[in-house]
Amino acid sequence: MNRIFAIALLTLAVTFNLSTQAVELVIDDVNVIDVHTGKINKQSVVIDNGKIKQVSSKVTAAKDAKHVDGSGKWLIPGMVDSHIHLFQSGGLYTRPDAIDLTKLKSYDAERQWLKDNAGDLLKRYLSAGITTVIDVGGPLANFELDKKFDDPTQYPNLSLTGPLISTYQPKAFEIDDSPIIKVNDEAEAIALVQKQLPYKPDFIKIWYIALKDQSAQDSYSIVKATIDESHKHGLKVAVHATELETAKLAVKAGADILVHSVKEPIDDEFVSMMVEKKVVYIPTLIVHHKYVEVLGQTIEPSQADLALANPIPVGSMLDPRHMTDKPIFKRYRDFQPKWAARVQKEDDVRAANLKRLSGQPVIIATGTDAGNIGTMHASSYIDEIGHMQQAGLSNLTILQASTINGAKVLGKDDTLGSIESGKMADLVLLNGNPLKDIGALKNIEYVIKGGELHTPASLILPTPEQLAQQQLNAYNMRDLEAFLAPYADDVEVYSFPNKLQYKGKENMRNTYKGMFKRVTELHCELINRIIFGNTVIDRERVTGFANGKVLEATAIYKIKNNKISKIYFIKD
Repeated sequence: MNRIFAIALLTLAVTFNLSTQAVELVIDDVNVIDVHTGKINKQSVVIDNGKIKQVSSKVTAAKDAKHVDGSGKWLIPGMVDSHIHLFQSGGLYTRPDAIDLTKLKSYDAERQWLKDNAGDLLKRYLSAGITTVIDVGGPLANFELDKKFDDPTQYPNLSLTGPLISTYQPKAFEIDDSPIIKVNDEAEAIALVQKQLPYKPDFIKIWYIALKDQSAQDSYSIVKATIDESHKHGLKVAVHATELETAKLAVKAGADILVHSVKEPIDDEFVSMMVEKKVVYIPTLIVHHKYVEVLGQTIEPSQADLALANPIPVGSMLDPRHMTDKPIFKRYRDFQPKWAARVQKEDDVRAANLKRLSGQPVIIATGTDAGNIGTMHASSYIDEIGHMQQAGLSNLTILQASTINGAKVLGKDDTLGSIESGKMADLVLLNGNPLKDIGALKNIEYVIKGGELHTPASLILPTPEQLAQQQLNAYNMRDLEAFLAPYADDVEVYSFPNKLQYKGKENMRNTYKGMFKRVTELHCELINRIIFGNTVIDRERVTGFANGKVLEATAIYKIKNNKISKIYFIKD
């Protein structure tokens, strides 16, 4: 019956000349930024069948085309995060090799959460104007994501590879379907490349680690064999090599991409090698100090984290504040000043290296290493480009690193990364000029993915649990505007069961404004949570008051139209 219906529908379409194509989209009179040159031209852009059809001051569009007024706005290509990991959440419990908290939350539960929420994380990238992401290594199960979220209009373009082919494997990752696999010789390295081939990886990743009792040269033959085998199958190779020696050897062996900064001062030889071999350099400036901030308990989630990142891992970053009795957190807290000073010293070197390379014909691409502890998916991009600017890169260089150079990472700059006829219609319409203010990249009017127009807010439909957690995170940061954001304008606050305390967001603002300023150590611990449809029931413990008082209560959040519409408090 379905086949008969399909044939009939096709016959009707032919008979009556019904078009099955989507209508053209035209962005009129917009400031088009040429990321190759940095020039801005006032033009119109016609999009058809998911591709850019015309870019000109005078365009011809279909009569039924949909028009968007671009006057007073700026159009850039969709951005690229060239280094993420979807096998990591960014939360406290996501790297058991860095800190073993499996007695508090099992790693199996963390992995399941990531599988369940991969689509949500990808949507958040898109809402930030990041239309392409490159997953730089994970378990073989990650290849399922490529099929599950293969929708050119609703999700970012996803490039990925399988397990890191490594010269070292942390004990915590001696598990089934590990994201990191140690190889002991060239034969094992070649076999692991070949094992990934049926999954059709977009590239191969090497974790080039030289431990204290090893030299980088000891593993060179393994790295070279991996790269040679990958190139034989037409696959580029990305290498994690953060010491100058390992980085030089990786480039010598034929690496196409260095996925991190070198943490030692680079020399003329390294610069010459990068230029001659045309190796891509992805600096990932923020990831190291994020570990220090979370584990050292000095983290302050950014406004982007509170508003854009998935609130569950964001909330976990603050868990150590109510775990002060745990020896492991005390050790990190005591060691934090020395650790922070050491990492800052390395970060200064990374920034200087980036600045030096930016003055050379080296392809620099923006990447965050999102998923590592403290480096949130999607929202960390804002922090990363801020640190690139602090390193001395111009706004144009940053924009190029975030667009056309991101497309060059895997050789896709013929289809992505700039606003040109024939390329994919992955675009971002901004309310400001990023060449004057790089912060304009946060001020997005529309994201256009595969020719389909989206507002950033329409791409994220928060679950009831996410809304409850989002306001809890902001409460713990005493960020009033972020705290109010998940609530409906006409929110009603009750003492259980039905005594109305007040109504409206402005009354809520007045209620919490003074407390947020006054109680500087305010912290709410989530003891337990029950989710039932559009209702979230949280058992909470609040500390930080000057008199040492501890408040315990149950909060019942009722969600309607993607906002918290009612709260019922049951106080002990």
